[in-house]
Amino acid sequence: MKLLTHGLGIDVTPSIQKHVEDKIGGISRMLDPKHESLAEMRVEVGKSTQHHHKGKIFYAEANLKIGKEFFRATANHEDLHAAINDVRDELKDQLRKHKTKERG
Repeated sequence: MKLLTHGLGIDVTPSIQKHVEDKIGGISRMLDPKHESLAEMRVEVGKSTQHHHKGKIFYAEANLKIGKEFFRATANHEDLHAAINDVRDELKDQLRKHKTKERG
């Protein structure tokens, strides 16, 4: 799976990149091996606004494309790492539902 990370309003530091690769990159294990090479994941992390300094100011968004299939997850949180984790969980849920639908 190809994984691209982009920052909006923040720099993608090596620690943020590693967290994205560890958490979201692990989704590739859920993919069928024949689809894994076709998969492309684009992750965007950043601040949802420049003027708020409290509350859910960080967001993470992931777009997973596998051939013609498209999955998207977004999350806002006070902590960037938690937003990334929430996106991972949402993508996992979508992939599980999709697999169940394919079998049924």
